Amino acid sequence: MMALPTDEQIIEGLGLRRERGWSVYDHPNLIRLASVTVFLLLWEFFGRKTDPILFTYPTAVAEAFVKLIASGELIKQLAVSLSALAVGFIASLVLGVAFGLILGMSRTVEAFFEPLINALYATPQVALTPLLMMWLGLGFSVKVAVVFLFAFFPILINTASGAKNVSAAMVEVARAYLPPPAQILFKVICPAALPFIMAGVRIAIGPALVGMIVAELFTAITGLGAMLSLYGNIFETAKMFVVIVVLAVLGVGLIRATQWLERHLATWKETERAVN
Repeated sequence: MMALPTDEQIIEGLGLRRERGWSVYDHPNLIRLASVTVFLLLWEFFGRKTDPILFTYPTAVAEAFVKLIASGELIKQLAVSLSALAVGFIASLVLGVAFGLILGMSRTVEAFFEPLINALYATPQVALTPLLMMWLGLGFSVKVAVVFLFAFFPILINTASGAKNVSAAMVEVARAYLPPPAQILFKVICPAALPFIMAGVRIAIGPALVGMIVAELFTAITGLGAMLSLYGNIFETAKMFVVIVVLAVLGVGLIRATQWLERHLATWKETERAVN
């Protein structure tokens, strides 16, 4: 019995296939490069026509960047900020994922903590920063605490949602073959909730950077936030923009790294996208 021809074979037989020519839509990186180039050109053009105290332009920012790198100030303050960011974010990741899994797997625990979580999440974290400063002082610990406070809730809420969305049938089957609860947690619930967890991590990166800068603006002693405060007070606009650009690049880099990590950890999600 002869097999029926596939759609590809029919198209080939009828001579309907056309060679696709070069298209800009096949090269999204070129589109992104063009977008950035146009933005920088417009910024340069209009920035030069503005009062340098109020605004600046890319070449002036580049000159200020070289000076801050040569003096060592930018590297030093960036290291201070990154250390607080790393410690606070890792703490929020560990505790947010752990507590989120507990909330997602236990309705009783979720019902008990839900009012407190909703109240704290609805409260602007900036309003709590002076209180943390009063408790922890103006040093490294208060920066870590503020970063933790800003990043914790997105990770917690997304992790809990991921754990709650795990199929009940999948868990029941796992209980038959993986009796120890720890195996069900690490081999079934955590992998299934991983896309939610990674989404929470991506969402938390922005608030974590905001928390880092807020803490340093309040303390105004060390870090990138202190540089913003200093150069804002003396109207060094180009140097302020250096800090802003560094923060933007840092945020984009962290989000890209998170996306790369998600692609390598949750490979089945990429397969689903390809199939769909």
